[in-house]
Amino acid sequence: MKRVFLLTLSIIALLLFTTGCTPKKNSNVQSGNGKITVTATIFPPYDFVRAVAGGSQQASADRVNLSMLLPPASESHSFEPTPKDIITIQNSDIFIYAGGESDAWVNRILASMDTRNMTIISLIDTVDVVEEEVVEGMEEDVEEEEVIAYDEHVWTSPLNAMRIVRSIADALCNADNANTEFYRQNADDYISQLEKLDAEFQAVVDHAKRNTIVFGDRFPFRYFADRYGLSYFAAFPGCSTETEPSAGTVAFLINKIRNEHIPVVFHIELGNERMADTIAEETGAEKLLLHACHNISKRDFENGITYIDLMRQNVENLRKALQ
Repeated sequence: MKRVFLLTLSIIALLLFTTGCTPKKNSNVQSGNGKITVTATIFPPYDFVRAVAGGSQQASADRVNLSMLLPPASESHSFEPTPKDIITIQNSDIFIYAGGESDAWVNRILASMDTRNMTIISLIDTVDVVEEEVVEGMEEDVEEEEVIAYDEHVWTSPLNAMRIVRSIADALCNADNANTEFYRQNADDYISQLEKLDAEFQAVVDHAKRNTIVFGDRFPFRYFADRYGLSYFAAFPGCSTETEPSAGTVAFLINKIRNEHIPVVFHIELGNERMADTIAEETGAEKLLLHACHNISKRDFENGITYIDLMRQNVENLRKALQ
């Protein structure tokens, strides 16, 4: 079914392109209103562009027409683009996506378009990627056992976020060289904030009593854990399509928390939290959110919540988990 859906999207995109239903993009990288059109599939690159282009939604709009394909509060791994989304991609000067298995649809869509005047950034191409791993107690996705899956959640490490921001700044400067100094200064300022954030996480780990974290959920924090030398246990890898754990997995995580007196069980954003609730009830551990920043709620989106805001909340919750 998924293959049929993706093939249908590719045909739609091809028809839109060849029949002229999509407005022809200028050979210049800027759109007709003098602004760069930038499209990001998910929240992290959307927010990074917003920071480099002006620091807020209102300020960035002065120079960039910025949009995010994934609707707020939606699950990114099950996202299905509409024909309107395909047109949005086609009309972009800069298009940014995560890359990896979850974005297989992107490659099919881009293959059907004339992208010669488009700058395309795949986040996994901006950093050193690692494979997803299955740790003790974790359930594997049976359908993916024979496939090498690279962890797509590269932005969860502030160091990787710095690399991504530099790539975005380069793209904006190339597309709008009249504002190069503006973009470079904003990028430098933002990277300084990321460096401070990285130092805050490192300080928490350096002064912690333990270095193990437990998730009653998927685990999209491989880059984060590697950066700070953390051990982890979770129900599923970060990109798993599974949502219901076996009784054995839940029992393993409960015993891990009990035996090691771990004070916190984490969950990620926009999930059902049932597994974390069960583990918390059985162990007395506090259930807390460690936000992977994949997406945010509608309210947070409307209130202008940023990656930095979410990660600073993570600093405090990590501190509780490692005490």
